[in-house]
Amino acid sequence: MKKIRVTLFDDNELVRQSLTEMIEHSETHKVAGAFENCLSLADDILATYPDVVLMDISMPGMNGIDAVKVLRSHFAELPVLMQTVFEDDNSIFDAIAAGAGGYILKNAPSHKLLEAITEVYQGGAPMSPLIARKVVQHFQQTQHEKETFRLSPREMEVLQYLVQGLPYKQIGDKMNIGYDTVRAHMKKVYEKLHVCSMTEAVAKAIKFNLFRAT
Repeated sequence: MKKIRVTLFDDNELVRQSLTEMIEHSETHKVAGAFENCLSLADDILATYPDVVLMDISMPGMNGIDAVKVLRSHFAELPVLMQTVFEDDNSIFDAIAAGAGGYILKNAPSHKLLEAITEVYQGGAPMSPLIARKVVQHFQQTQHEKETFRLSPREMEVLQYLVQGLPYKQIGDKMNIGYDTVRAHMKKVYEKLHVCSMTEAVAKAIKFNLFRAT
């Protein structure tokens, strides 16, 4: 039976040793690598080839939340399980929003840790009902806000070109409309997105994935 390969990141040497021993004593899991920081994160992952990453949420240099963002950019399908001392809503929520598959408290017994690693490896999301509810509420709110913008197809097209970095004149050329018409569309976009600048409009479009809408 194939053992689940775990690469762990924790700045506390005693914790790393304890986790390593705990996982290595399992018949179903093994440690692929253990590191004190995430400064060489991508290289460490490529060198150890894990099935699951066990990540401390609070570390110097690059914290666990930022590390998850890097992993999602370079290893999109790699499951990440966060470890934390306290069930801090904001830190845990930020980690899951960044792409972590779930979390486990550091004081959890060994069998719970192994169960959580297995669950996230199998596509599950180990987390408390409180955090799960907060995640659901966040995405419901995001979807609601996205729907309430109600941009027209032409306004959406202008915004999409804006996100791509095109100036008004090039946008007009691509859409076969005049400069003033582009400005008129953008005025409506600003009003509907409740923003006051091009930078804010682009940031909001990216945040809510509006540029992917049809």
